[in-house]
Amino acid sequence: MPDNNELDDVSAIRLTFQHFSLIDYSVFVIMLAMCGGIGIYFGFVKRQSSTQEYLMGGRNMKLVPVCFSLVASYISGISLLGTPTELYLYGTAYVFTLIGALIVSILITRTFIPVFHELQLTSAYEYLELRYDKRLRVFGSVLFSVYLMAWLPIVIYVPALAFNQVTGVNIHIVSPIVCLVCIFYTCVGGLKAVVWTDVIQTIVMIGAMILVIIKGTIIVGGVGEVFNKSWVTSRIEFPSISFDLTERHSIWSVSIGSTFYWIGNIAVNQSMLQRFLALPDLKMSIRAVWGFLCGVFFIAIICAYSGLLAYARYYECDPLNSKLALAKDQLLPLLVMDVLGEWKGMPGIFVAGVFSAALSSLSTGLNSMAAVVLEDFWKPFFRKLSRRETQILVRAVVVILGCICVGLVFVVEKLGSVLQLTMSLSSASMGPLAGIFLMGLFLPFIDGVSALSGGIVGLTSAWWVAAQSQLAQARGHLTFEEKERYTFNCTYTFAPPLEREPLELEVPFLYRISYLWFTAFGCTLTVVVACLVSLRSSARKQYDHRLFAPFLRAWVLSKNEVDQMDLKSISR
Repeated sequence: MPDNNELDDVSAIRLTFQHFSLIDYSVFVIMLAMCGGIGIYFGFVKRQSSTQEYLMGGRNMKLVPVCFSLVASYISGISLLGTPTELYLYGTAYVFTLIGALIVSILITRTFIPVFHELQLTSAYEYLELRYDKRLRVFGSVLFSVYLMAWLPIVIYVPALAFNQVTGVNIHIVSPIVCLVCIFYTCVGGLKAVVWTDVIQTIVMIGAMILVIIKGTIIVGGVGEVFNKSWVTSRIEFPSISFDLTERHSIWSVSIGSTFYWIGNIAVNQSMLQRFLALPDLKMSIRAVWGFLCGVFFIAIICAYSGLLAYARYYECDPLNSKLALAKDQLLPLLVMDVLGEWKGMPGIFVAGVFSAALSSLSTGLNSMAAVVLEDFWKPFFRKLSRRETQILVRAVVVILGCICVGLVFVVEKLGSVLQLTMSLSSASMGPLAGIFLMGLFLPFIDGVSALSGGIVGLTSAWWVAAQSQLAQARGHLTFEEKERYTFNCTYTFAPPLEREPLELEVPFLYRISYLWFTAFGCTLTVVVACLVSLRSSARKQYDHRLFAPFLRAWVLSKNEVDQMDLKSISR
């Protein structure tokens, strides 16, 4: 056990990283006030004239704000804090998952978006009823709702934890305040308020990261020094070409596996598709895809570099092994206070940037859930609402679900090691959903019964594999090798980390596969089972060519003519 002096040394240094000035708090409050002001503007000055305008911006949104909104919606506080930590611990192989983003961008501009734009959908899951039946629409909507309600509290909790680490302010205080501001402007302002607050939040988010990078690079001695220290410890690396599915980041998992992951999180995600469909025409939606891709590439590279910068800064005294940082997610906040702490207001900009990422994800999720509840859970089963009743319903959904998310933040805080399990289960949910959409666009012979059967088998199997994998990691049965870290030149005393004996327990192969294969596993199993079930003689065929990928439509039309002739001959 360390003596009191050792504890005092480390504790004193931690306190210096929790010096948050009045100017820093003011910057954070100003950001929240601007977001609230945008909500007031679009809610009371430029009032929403219809539900379509509230949910879809009247399908007349501008390209640049939507691109900003797409980027802000996808890049959460988890990404801002998690990506630097990933590169600090494991190296640059993760960055190559952007290959999957490029592949999916090509795919959705040729298939998903042309089909959905032509059908003028509000909810992406309406497509599942048109292509299959009402059961698949409900199945898809429920999957998305479960995914979102599991993900949003984590999105709020992670930046609240960072704020607590930097300022010492209790999570139970900051989370409700920030969430209430977000609920307010999302409720009163609709999609337009969400998009324009996303613009401000994206600028703050990027500005905060660039400030950290510039000042930090100067302190460590330049870009060359950053890359040199990462190079000598093999942090700068390419994914291996191994065909081993259990390898965390092989060239196959970061390309093929991540492609399925991006399909699940972009192509079949209502939060993202709602913005693509809010643009006035197909050409502009396709441009938005490429604008979104460029934005994601830019922020991913910035976050990745900040991870290498953190390693260069703490090359001689690792804050994790020396216990200066109590958790891995503290690395970036620690770097920020170390690099920018002496500049009044700069830490406040960083905290505002991290919370901006969380606010954009939360507001987007609440707005998309309002669309899903109205279009998929109310309209197909209940009476038609008046305009006034519809407005009350969608706003009530935003408020109620927002309050539920605030409550779930306190549940997430108690989960501990189950946190990663929750994220993996929610991610695995999107695999079967991706499979159902892909079959709808590309496999005309798949009907509703086949798709639902495949979806149920794929969902339960993906959940089981993800749960077992994460539980094995939580129990220490499954570990991943981290890159070298040193503590040979620390200027403070600390207790050396305890050496733990490795647990001799063999984890089955399926539970050891890379997390990047979870979505692909659920998607593939869904498609295989659906294809097998479709072999039955009573399978029904879909004849509306608009529901298929554009390049398949000519074949579907010619095939339908033959089927129709066969039906006529049988009837005679």
